[in-house]
Amino acid sequence: MKVTLFATCLVDMFQSNVGKATVELLEHLGCEIDFPTAQVCCGQPSYNSGYVKESKEAMKTMINTFSHAEYIVSPSGSCVAMFHEYEHIFKDDPVWGPKAKELALKSYELTQFIVDVLKIEDVGARFKGKVTYHTSCHMTRLLGVKKAPMVLLSNVRDLEFTELPGKEQCCGFGGTFSVKMAQISEQMVDEKVAHVEETGADYLIGADAGCLMNIGGRIERNLKPIKVLHIAEILNSR
Repeated sequence: MKVTLFATCLVDMFQSNVGKATVELLEHLGCEIDFPTAQVCCGQPSYNSGYVKESKEAMKTMINTFSHAEYIVSPSGSCVAMFHEYEHIFKDDPVWGPKAKELALKSYELTQFIVDVLKIEDVGARFKGKVTYHTSCHMTRLLGVKKAPMVLLSNVRDLEFTELPGKEQCCGFGGTFSVKMAQISEQMVDEKVAHVEETGADYLIGADAGCLMNIGGRIERNLKPIKVLHIAEILNSR
């Protein structure tokens, strides 16, 4: 099966290790990986800030860039949810509307793709440590991916899982929200870090780079002995 990787801006610029783990994991599961270098930002930050017209140019670039793909897979539920939003944004456009719908139909978050498309629940991973999992807002509420990460983590050998209190609460990132509403965002992420500490976990796991960057940054700033990892890195551990 040929898979086209949608790396996302944050992975490309700050978390290349997540991109590497995603590629290695999918190859381990028998996929052939394609990476179109013309991919840019999906337009989510500017779109959520109200710059709809300007964001559409980036969206059109992404639609064209991935037009050849059979399956599009990304290690970010939030960015995949944005791909699905294209269909609504271009719904009245006779040219771009059908193209946006086609893009949405073949776009998947990593764990969603593994469980729902590849029909794999055990990737053969092994990771020793006590972990908890942050359920990001866009991935769960907009994309609707809730069970897949839990199913895959439950089959990781030697992993000790503890559910995160208040897991449904936002971490305070929200893209540009964390910049525009910094004081509120800080209080939200402090609450999230406190919940992570409650679990006694050594590792915080997530499936969205933005959330992990936000929570991880606060953990590091407060000198907490908790490591932050993307779920791709856990599932790629042997």
